[in-house]
Amino acid sequence: MKKLLIISSMLLTCVYGIGQTPQTTKPAPLKFPEPEKMTPGMTEIWEPEVKIIQPGVTNSDASSDAIVLFNGTDVNAQWTDIQGNPSKWIVKDGALVSVRGAGYIKSKRKFQNFQLHIEWKTPSEVTGESQGRGNSGVFLQELYEVQVLDSYDNRTYRNGQAGSIYKQYPPLVNVCRKPGEWQTYDIIYTAPTFGNDSTVYATPPRVTVLQNGVLIQNNVIVRGPTEYIGIPEYFIRRHGPGSIELQDHGNPVGYRNIWIREL
Repeated sequence: MKKLLIISSMLLTCVYGIGQTPQTTKPAPLKFPEPEKMTPGMTEIWEPEVKIIQPGVTNSDASSDAIVLFNGTDVNAQWTDIQGNPSKWIVKDGALVSVRGAGYIKSKRKFQNFQLHIEWKTPSEVTGESQGRGNSGVFLQELYEVQVLDSYDNRTYRNGQAGSIYKQYPPLVNVCRKPGEWQTYDIIYTAPTFGNDSTVYATPPRVTVLQNGVLIQNNVIVRGPTEYIGIPEYFIRRHGPGSIELQDHGNPVGYRNIWIREL
């Protein structure tokens, strides 16, 4: 055995030389192609071209793709009462005015997701207080109310004043003008969707509101249909597109320049 070790040592000395150790061959490093240098054009999307529409002369005027729901003359062109009959609201000085006892009116057309522009005015002669003063409302899909009220120097509950999602969200600020002055709502509405269970929202409705150019509701999640008594719930019958409704609450509130863009 000792002779075998000596012979092996001599062979290694002959092969590698005295004082040298065996060398191992390292694999060549992997080479990857150089990544293509980024250019501005790589993140530019050209097609399809963005649709061109014509804006209104002012920000209050309807754009070329808008549907005009009230043109200042004929209420029955685009509106009916709740039963689908001609409305008893009147047109006065180019405004659509609520008549006590005439009931709600609704748009003949039904909508899903939309941008709604609507201008409103409470009576210049102030009568009543709290919810009895210049009260009306804009209902989205006939279910979700954006409150209309004379909230200029008129204390009432926070989630019932002008600009509130009624009984759910108070407005971020009170930006009401004086009684008798025209005010604007620009409302962005995203309709709910429903899953397999037709009584529960898969995604709830969302509402953004600007009043007189000021953000007062910031993409809020509506908890359910508007309720006067009780807590609004997510549980609701499945529904599709719905009309815009304007509320008769007994006060002669006027509306004008109503137009809508489907989104």
